[in-house]
Amino acid sequence: MKPAVPKKLPLTGIDWEGLIPQIARANRVLAHYDGVLYGVPNPQILLSPLTTQEAVLSSRIEGTRATLNEVLKFEAGEEVAEESKRQDIQEIINYRRALLAAEKELKRRPFNLNLLLQLHGMLLDSVRGRDKARGRFRTNQNFIGVPGASIEEALYVPPAPLLVPQYMDNWETYYHAEDRDPLVQLALVHAQFEMIHPFLDGNGRLGRILIPLFLYEKEILARPMFYLSAYLETHRDQYTDLLRGLDGPKTWNRWIGFFLGALIEQAQENADKARRILGLYERLKGGILQLTHSQYAVPLLDRLFRQPVFSSSTLVAEQGMPSKPMVMALLRTLRESGMLAVVREGSGRRPQILALGELVNLCEGKKVF
Repeated sequence: MKPAVPKKLPLTGIDWEGLIPQIARANRVLAHYDGVLYGVPNPQILLSPLTTQEAVLSSRIEGTRATLNEVLKFEAGEEVAEESKRQDIQEIINYRRALLAAEKELKRRPFNLNLLLQLHGMLLDSVRGRDKARGRFRTNQNFIGVPGASIEEALYVPPAPLLVPQYMDNWETYYHAEDRDPLVQLALVHAQFEMIHPFLDGNGRLGRILIPLFLYEKEILARPMFYLSAYLETHRDQYTDLLRGLDGPKTWNRWIGFFLGALIEQAQENADKARRILGLYERLKGGILQLTHSQYAVPLLDRLFRQPVFSSSTLVAEQGMPSKPMVMALLRTLRESGMLAVVREGSGRRPQILALGELVNLCEGKKVF
């Protein structure tokens, strides 16, 4: 199979008129979701578990098998016996780190290829693929196929490596252009990035990180908090088949329709989940104040939302927390009330690990605790 030669952006042949209903609805539901985000106090704290869950699901599309619960327990100090599972978890942590670093950078400068390279370096730091030109565009031919397949058996062969710089320059120019609708533009930006496949590894994850960053930079969302991977993971076969079949106006219009549909469904799901998290926070805030009558109750709850699985020792060391005896007394009260679940009992020098079970269950979409 010969390397692909995708058309450069912008594309002609887009059925703008046929897409109008989906474009209108997608913009409407995203505006509604942004309004929900605006109403969440400290979204960086309250929606932190959703950011981690997005990292879990985006990485799962690439083959990782770690769950949100396993990531949170690992960060709380729970040991992981299998090296493959530890690598999975580290890839997820790297994904979240790259997303948060990008948000910070975009507050002071526009997105550019140098930032893209930095994010790629973060994604592959100390994990599988770290020896595959981390932080650099590829200079070798890559291909997509089943494990063990040769390039002759590839499902898709991206452009030749010598063409990658000019394709990425064109991609960056279009990323910052003003097209007729930014959501259609985002569909093209995401697909073209995956077609170019500019890195030897990490293209899928990085391409999905770009989605909330684009929505943020285009001022569609006030925060780069948009979680599309749940939809893409559920529709993985359709997602990959549409991307690999892009070869003309009809296939591009089918892809745009799929992508807009994904934005619509996931914006509604994200808004619903954000509202439920906010409702849980308000209910638990009332409960923790009634249980403890402590000035530290709300700061403690904020800390639990930021990291809903935690060790008692790290909480004691947290800035702004009271003395160790008072922290332990607060945790004991919350544990006895059922608000906190025990993940691991303390033993010797090993601190106990606790979980804000309702929040983890809500983000996982199933009962874990």
